[in-house]
Amino acid sequence: MARRENRPRGVIDTSVLVAGVAGFKSWRAVENPSASFLRDWIEHATFTWLVSEDIVSEYKDILTRLGVRRNLVGEVINLLREEAEFVDVRITSDASPDPDDNPFCACAEQGRATFIATLNEKDFPQKKLRAKVILPGASIPTTRRRDRSETR
Repeated sequence: MARRENRPRGVIDTSVLVAGVAGFKSWRAVENPSASFLRDWIEHATFTWLVSEDIVSEYKDILTRLGVRRNLVGEVINLLREEAEFVDVRITSDASPDPDDNPFCACAEQGRATFIATLNEKDFPQKKLRAKVILPGASIPTTRRRDRSETR
């Protein structure tokens, strides 16, 4: 894999992971932007995937609840434990109108993410986040949005 510090840093909403895993069931990943997005990460290390323990726990719970095979859930979680960068989230966030998405916002802010990939843009208000909110299939941003308090 490419050196982490040279890659964009991203937080992936559960909606993208679920849609991507569903897309792996067929060979038509081209028609599923989430599956293509995840496949690019796996095969080409297109970004540094940022997670927290809360996020990994949600991924596991949701995939299990949706009936994804236990061994596949285990493979996904193990891959993330090996390849993703864990962020020690110390400050909670209330940026999202959906409280379940606040751990993703907090991870993005504290992990200095350049983007958050989601299928639910309304749950990630761009004006409250420095990470750019994108849909899978969009080009991955390489820099964060500037906060007014940041000076360089």
